[in-house]
Formats: sequence, C-alpha cells, structure tokens
Amino acid sequence: MDLDWNAELVDQLESHWQRQLRPRLNGLTDDEYFWQPAPDCWTVSRQGQSSAPISFGTGEFTMDYGQPTNDPEPVTTIAWRLAHLIVGFAETNASHFGGPAADITTFAYAGTAKEALRQLDDTHERWVNGVRRLGTEGLARPQGPKQPPEFADAPMAKLILYTNLEVIHHGAEICLLRDLYLRNEPDASQPSAAQHWS
Repeated sequence: MDLDWNAELVDQLESHWQRQLRPRLNGLTDDEYFWQPAPDCWTVSRQGQSSAPISFGTGEFTMDYGQPTNDPEPVTTIAWRLAHLIVGFAETNASHFGGPAADITTFAYAGTAKEALRQLDDTHERWVNGVRRLGTEGLARPQGPKQPPEFADAPMAKLILYTNLEVIHHGAEICLLRDLYLRNEPDASQPSAAQHWS
C-alpha cells in the first residue's frame, strides 16, 4: 500500500492542533499569559525590564534567554512558551515557505495574550500550508544552506517531524500551566498583567 507521507505528517499536527491544543488556548487572559508559577521564571517582558541573562527582541516586548542555559533551566511562563513556538514557526516560514524575515533576536514579541494567539494562528497557518505544498517528494528535499550546517543536507521531513514534536511538547506544557493557574490562587507578590503595562 502506498502511503501519502505528507498527508500523514500534516494530519499528525492538525489533529492535535484542532482537537486538543488550539481549543485549550481559547479565553487565555493576560494574567495567565504572564503568570509565574515559580520564582525567577523566564517570560516576555517590557523592553529593558528583563532580569534574564539575555533578552531578545526589538519590539516593545522581549523574550528572556540565556547562553549557556542554567542548570536546572528556569521555569518558563505561558508567554515564553508561546513566544518560543511562534518564533520557531516564523523562522522556518521565512527560510522555507516565503514568510517575512524572522529571527529570534529581532522578533516583535507579543505583550498580550490576544496578540500572541493571533501571531500563533498566523504563523501556524503559513507553516501547515507550506508543508502541504511540499508534497511527498518535497519531504526528501534537503533543508538547504539557510539551516545550520549539520541540518543543511537533512531532509525536510526531519524538520517537519521536529516541529510537530515541538508543538505537541510545548503545547502540552502550556495547557498544564493553564490548569495550574486555574486551580491556584495567583501569588499576590507576582506582577499582574496590568503591572506589565505600567
């Protein structure tokens, strides 16, 4: 039996996206988006207000980062995890699917849950449409010189499988953080969404 591997890969992500992950993100509030479930979380911060070793972004908000990463790595907020997925989609869309130029260091990160979900929907849609256009033959195409050297000759299928894994993995973490937020009184000592705007 011949398999349409492109359809299988798209279905893997889309079935998870449509039935599990994306519906769980509906109604996300700014307080949830910025909620820090542990001290010293990495998050998305107003420009110049991050306490992380490195802060990426050229817009009004930046994404916390560190190099090399701490051991253990910091807990991250929903805002950080969404930013990670969004910029991952955006960078790959730029290098493979005709999307606008995007880089983790210069991306304009979202300062509200609503804007982050808009970015997520837009970048995800471009990604899925790009994967569909590859067809089965396109899955075997090398990723090319825009990728790190160790992946330049690797097939596009490897990149798509990795991206699916990232979405499922970080999406589950975001859903868990929402569950924890809804079942715990937010710590009054943590900054609220309103304080992020002050």
